[in-house]
Amino acid sequence: MLKDLLPRLQQGLETKSFDGSLKFDCGDAGVIVLADGTASDQERETDCTLKLSSDNLMKLLSGKLNPMTAVMSGKIKISGNPAVAMKLADLLKA
Repeated sequence: MLKDLLPRLQQGLETKSFDGSLKFDCGDAGVIVLADGTASDQERETDCTLKLSSDNLMKLLSGKLNPMTAVMSGKIKISGNPAVAMKLADLLKA
């Protein structure tokens, strides 16, 4: 399921600048890492990690989950540099 998201994220990285590295950690479902201009499902250290369910990741990327509300309600947990997570909003805009 997460692999299906990689092409969309890769397309976003090709058209918009994203500095730093960010990992979506969906536990047993896997990870998606945005780093060095690519989207990958390979585990690695990143500047910022967002822990969330794969379902909430799908909602976040489709615009059905507000990032701030999700963080405040505990649906997303941020570790590392939160400034990198803030840059994600620009990448997700159509």
